Amino acid sequence: MLDALLATIPSPDRGVWHLGPLPIRAYALCIIAGIVAAIWWGERRWVARGGIKGEVTDIAVWAVPFGLVGGRLYHVITDNQKYFGPGKNPLAALEIWNGGLGIWGAIALGAVGAWIACRRRGIPLPAMADALAPGIVLAQAIGRLGNYFNQELYGGDTTLPWGLEIYRRVTPEGREDALAGIAIDHTPIQVVHPTFLYELLWNLGVALLIVWADRKFRLGHGRVFALYVAGYTVGRFWIEIMRTDEATLIFGTRVNVFVSAIVFFGAVAYFVIAKSRGEREDVAALRGTGGDPVAETADATEAEAVEDKGVAEDTEADVAEKDKKNFPESVKPE
Repeated sequence: MLDALLATIPSPDRGVWHLGPLPIRAYALCIIAGIVAAIWWGERRWVARGGIKGEVTDIAVWAVPFGLVGGRLYHVITDNQKYFGPGKNPLAALEIWNGGLGIWGAIALGAVGAWIACRRRGIPLPAMADALAPGIVLAQAIGRLGNYFNQELYGGDTTLPWGLEIYRRVTPEGREDALAGIAIDHTPIQVVHPTFLYELLWNLGVALLIVWADRKFRLGHGRVFALYVAGYTVGRFWIEIMRTDEATLIFGTRVNVFVSAIVFFGAVAYFVIAKSRGEREDVAALRGTGGDPVAETADATEAEAVEDKGVAEDTEADVAEKDKKNFPESVKPE
């Protein structure tokens, strides 16, 4: 028994530190770090595909807030028993810093924000999604570290060497609190499957897979993003089955198991259909399509200039023709 405990993974003593009255939450720091990493990597990939530096940051200004709201909405809807009902506090649904972001809602509403931003700048959304895909799944991996600090999203008991130790945490007032409390000792009350770690490693594998496939097959038209979604949902399906935290059930099965399966088939269908569009699109050549008012104005101005030039050339030709008719060659004015 002692050998098994020595081989297990210890949990952090706490997930929240206080800088005076200001709480510093590990979960929030991990989310922020993930967003920064996704923007940095997405920017590099976008420029390499013919985009303009700074455009990913502009898209993120829309996509990130939408994604956070969508992620929280999905969590509250699918885990509504935590916030609504006898003895529950509905206002706790707004406390995003305590954890609880559903990736499906984050991606769905984040995509809406990205679509709005892309449309405003005349950028094709599928091309932008392909550039962002590896960074997004990397951000998910980094975000899972927040679950580690919160002692959440783990599986059942295990005797495996990489089992995760779960500690009892209490607040300074003596109240038990797994999120805001501090471990009173290092004697685990449980040793469990670290399903958050399984998903973290799986996500890193998906990131490597889609980068490799993108380079080898020059994927475009949203196919990199579709491959990311398909790869992620395969892992989420079996990891979700292992989890033991409270969740909404459908026919005795966690709701996210069903969602993973549905989203997987949707992603595969899109990947196959988009194949008919050919190899990766030329982002630079597509610039100005998609409703960019600046590009449209420039195109209109250029067209007007060409038209004016043509009119001027026609006018000069007409004058020369009239001179021919009105004056014989011998008396043509000099």
